Amino acid sequence: MKISAAISREGRSHPVIEEVELEEPRSDEVRVRLVATGICHTDLLCHAGRGVPTPRPIVLGHEGAGMVEGVGAGVLGLAVGDHVVLSGASCGGCPSCHAGRPTYCRDAIRLSFGGSRADGSSPLSQHGEPLAAAFFAQSSFATHTVVPARSAVKVPADIPLHLLGPLGCGFITGAGSVLEAFRLRPGQSIVVFGAGSVGLAAIMAARLAGASRVVAVDIDPSRLALAMTLGATAVLTFGADTGGALKALERFGFDFSFNTTSTPAVYSLAVDCLANEGTAGYVTRPRGDWAPNIGGLLAGGRRLQGILGGSANPQLFIPQLLEYWRQGRFPFERLIAEFPFAQIGSAWEACESAAVVKPVLRM
Repeated sequence: MKISAAISREGRSHPVIEEVELEEPRSDEVRVRLVATGICHTDLLCHAGRGVPTPRPIVLGHEGAGMVEGVGAGVLGLAVGDHVVLSGASCGGCPSCHAGRPTYCRDAIRLSFGGSRADGSSPLSQHGEPLAAAFFAQSSFATHTVVPARSAVKVPADIPLHLLGPLGCGFITGAGSVLEAFRLRPGQSIVVFGAGSVGLAAIMAARLAGASRVVAVDIDPSRLALAMTLGATAVLTFGADTGGALKALERFGFDFSFNTTSTPAVYSLAVDCLANEGTAGYVTRPRGDWAPNIGGLLAGGRRLQGILGGSANPQLFIPQLLEYWRQGRFPFERLIAEFPFAQIGSAWEACESAAVVKPVLRM
């Protein structure tokens, strides 16, 4: 079927909407009519050629939500009309997948960034030629997509579907890091570096978990003000004296730090602010060279923890986040700014400039 998709090509400032052809779903796939898709910084980096290498041209997008329109013959548990949030790529057969840890699938990087299904094919083509797609198993900068059934999370039909796409990446990464990776307990403390969508989701989750102190660090006063309304107990503007300010707040250090930035100095500070046996979690790579203070890690029994997708199983964790939302305890809708799909250029610029926290394209 003919659909519209925003294609990333060399030399473009943002993806541009073009007509493409979408295959019918295979036996283990479903076709989804997308209602909305969030824009993530991973999309920005891959479009600009600064992220994990991806083929060009390619259809990006990995925070999609929509309605099932077609179901492969071998699919169980999903039906036409179901509302779904799309999550990341996984093989379904490796030890991590069998253990219910699809975020750490042994083939996740290739499946997410390779531009094709596991067998090298693509569900998208243009003018008879294959087009790189299957980005994070979805390529959701489009009106429709074909995805593996295992990547589609069924959600209740009474929840506004146009708000739910970022649950598949940004929001699950922030909240999952606190609730699943850290397993933060009541009375523990955390400092969050970067008050974007991932950091703010982590702050909301820390409040949910009963943290005694939740500190947000950023350079944007408006982001810090928002953090205070979402659960931060204190905010700091990042600068030369941030380390001292954190020391004044927690004399013996924080139980956890959570770094959503790529600034090498923040990586160092995220370790230095830890209490003995504290954990520094990170969801990005440092921009440029950085080496940890191994002596400081060793002397205090401190840990560095890389985190993908919040270490959460989307099939279980996204419904849990939606229940928190129903209770008014995880108001993620406050982070979203909506744009028509046709205005993807404006949404792209708003994301690059940090003018909005989480831009979402309405299809």
